[in-house]
Amino acid sequence: MAIELEDKWEVQLRKGCLELAILASLWKERLYGLELLRALETESNLVITEGTVYPLLSRLRNEGLLDSEWVEAELGHPRKYYRLTSAGRRKALMMARIWSRFSAKLDGLLKPLLKEER
Repeated sequence: MAIELEDKWEVQLRKGCLELAILASLWKERLYGLELLRALETESNLVITEGTVYPLLSRLRNEGLLDSEWVEAELGHPRKYYRLTSAGRRKALMMARIWSRFSAKLDGLLKPLLKEER
């Protein structure tokens, strides 16, 4: 029961951070969907499915935070690349600032708990 609750809580935490993680992953360069999924897994341990990320990418594009373009691949099918718009960059910065303040305060609150764990 405790593991199930822990897993549920972690899933909700990760879902809440997903939009910020996507915007941050696209900060330096444009990526196509599979590259984005791999970057999220490698850099933030966020393992998500295509069925989760593509609707979110579509929503972010509809909100004007992302641009997308189809690019012919040397081998295989064309790939849809995503990149931040200027509005997306502003939103990513705003979200990063909020996250930084929030996580710093929460880290301070959690330090006593983690010291006792050792």
